[in-house]
Amino acid sequence: MKFLDQAKIYVRSGDGGAGCVSFRREKFIEFGGPDGGDGGRGGDVVAICVDGLNTLIDYRYQQHFKAKTGVHGMGKNRHGAKGADAVLKVPAGTQILEEDGETLIADLTEVGQTAVIARGGNGGFGNLHFTTSTNRAPRRANPGLEGVERTLILRLKLIADAGLIGLPNAGKSTFLATVSAAKPKIADYPFTTLHPGLGVVAVDEREFVLADIPGLIEGAHEGHGLGDRFLGHVERCRALLHLVDATGEHAGKDYKIVRRELAAYGAELDEKREIVALSKTDAADPEHLKKQKERLKRAMASAGPTEAAERPTLLLLSSATGEGVTTALRALAAAKETAAREEAQAAEPAPEWRP
Repeated sequence: MKFLDQAKIYVRSGDGGAGCVSFRREKFIEFGGPDGGDGGRGGDVVAICVDGLNTLIDYRYQQHFKAKTGVHGMGKNRHGAKGADAVLKVPAGTQILEEDGETLIADLTEVGQTAVIARGGNGGFGNLHFTTSTNRAPRRANPGLEGVERTLILRLKLIADAGLIGLPNAGKSTFLATVSAAKPKIADYPFTTLHPGLGVVAVDEREFVLADIPGLIEGAHEGHGLGDRFLGHVERCRALLHLVDATGEHAGKDYKIVRRELAAYGAELDEKREIVALSKTDAADPEHLKKQKERLKRAMASAGPTEAAERPTLLLLSSATGEGVTTALRALAAAKETAAREEAQAAEPAPEWRP
């Protein structure tokens, strides 16, 4: 199934049903008069977060959604039924935005959450509603109100506890395949990963979800390479594992390139807790590895600690031999848990002061 993380759709809620003009005329039965019922309300357009979906591919083939019109009112004081809703099923982590792509309407992060994104029109009043002491036989009824028509943007941001970042061919997919049951594409050329991937990782009886993000290059925020559009999938991550290729030319420069792209993207990605690791250590000779380690340490020191996280620790790992993999997972799990505690503390209301 193809991964699709953004879609443009057109929705329209249902019109309200019209009211009815009707009079009761029955032989041998007194107290006749107006008995026209009200029209039913138009159906709503509702988005619901469901389990079992991880892509917006369904909205590639259908972009128009319209709720049903409310049933018109009828005689004998019969009111029309409400029109059927149009239900949009989306995966967890879906944001619904206005056509400008910036104004957020709803953010569905948990299964079962719902959001009404277009309300149906109210039904019109029947002539029974207009009966007064001076107008005993009104001959008017209201039409139903029209529904709402909107153009919306659906944007999926994967919900993962931790994310893998780095330049292309830094060993991110190999690491994900080593520590989880995920089977990403692995090859010896850049941009092997074209779409984000998820894997469930277990370490020390703890489990968390790890996201593999396509590699960044210098100028990604300007659209170079695959661009930085996939960085939206690490916005919800609590910790990042930054892999730097030990067989590259200059580990320090590689590290700074990715850090600059994180800062240029915004959304406080450069302030998230970060674990830095030199990958592919088995493929580098000892002398080159020593130089790369020193270069990377200098680059990390020059970057300095951020306000939201402490200065990251440098690790050495090799997905091929398994060296340092468990240490990296433990560091990620600890960083994720620390960030979760900080979020919980920040969300707690301040204690009420009483004299």
